[in-house]
Amino acid sequence: MLTLRTGFEIELLAPAGSDRQVLADALAAARDGAVRRSFHSDSEPSAVPGVGVFRHLSPAFDVVDEAGAPVARLVDDVTIEADVARTRAGHRGWYRVLCDDARLLRLVERHVDPDAPLREVLGPVARLVGTRVELLGGAARVNDSAGATIAVAMPLPGGRERPCEVVTPPLVSDHEATLEALLRPARELGFTVPAEAAVHVHVDGAPFRSPAAFANLVRLFTRWREPLWDALGTNGACRRLAPLPDELLDLVEHPGLTWAEVASGARTVGLTKFADVNLTQLVAVDPARDTLEVRILPGSDDAGDVVRRAHLVERLLLRCLDSSPVPPPDTRAVHDPLGALSALARQEPVR
Repeated sequence: MLTLRTGFEIELLAPAGSDRQVLADALAAARDGAVRRSFHSDSEPSAVPGVGVFRHLSPAFDVVDEAGAPVARLVDDVTIEADVARTRAGHRGWYRVLCDDARLLRLVERHVDPDAPLREVLGPVARLVGTRVELLGGAARVNDSAGATIAVAMPLPGGRERPCEVVTPPLVSDHEATLEALLRPARELGFTVPAEAAVHVHVDGAPFRSPAAFANLVRLFTRWREPLWDALGTNGACRRLAPLPDELLDLVEHPGLTWAEVASGARTVGLTKFADVNLTQLVAVDPARDTLEVRILPGSDDAGDVVRRAHLVERLLLRCLDSSPVPPPDTRAVHDPLGALSALARQEPVR
């Protein structure tokens, strides 16, 4: 059903007493593969005065098959909170590494071993800055020679072992069967769809780096926002969704701009990844990943359900590649949003 190379992020919740490593082990065993522990980087608001955001590394699990090819990556998602009952901190000895500077955290991640125990994990960082690891109760800290904190390792907060975002590699065929092979074991192990869940869809970004295609993306996800939410069944409890900036629509409606001018202008209007569609990597000078990310599909643990919605998204994205402007919605979009979007998608270009 899907024709584009597509990656998925599907948010699940392990049952009480279980965790995302249990699913990782099951997925690896079914393929005679292996699980490799790693770190997942994320951020959340800080309660410490003067520190707006704490960035952290949390336990992640990369599943590979018998040949070493990636199957899925299982990570925490800090937006999943409503169904997470607080349990004993430090489940299985798990911990987070916290830092208030994104650059320092990337440096820390490069030097530490995700398999190391909490008391030892920051040792390489201490050696790097010429100090030592301080053990403070159940935590470990490294300061630099001037006493400024570089990083702190603390037991994982209770319950944070349960959120499980299943991140697939890019899939080029058999999307539904491949997803079902990941989701069926999760259901059998008692994993459920959490209250704030969403499904994110990634497609290759390169085709959308032109003034016409990018303008159509902006028109689609601004003017058609309500019909899209209605037709896809977007989860209103999902966090980190937002409309695109109004200034972005104004920008793309200026005629005659080159792609360099569009990208440069887009970087100045407050674009964020935490929107209905993440366009930041399309306009980045040095993108971390070359994808366009649609974030408004509702949570689901059914592969067929995920692919059906992704198919509508794919058809609409293909329509955006047509040089003709995406029109504003008409009255049909109010009464029959799915029908109106399907009609719009039928105007997709012939490839």
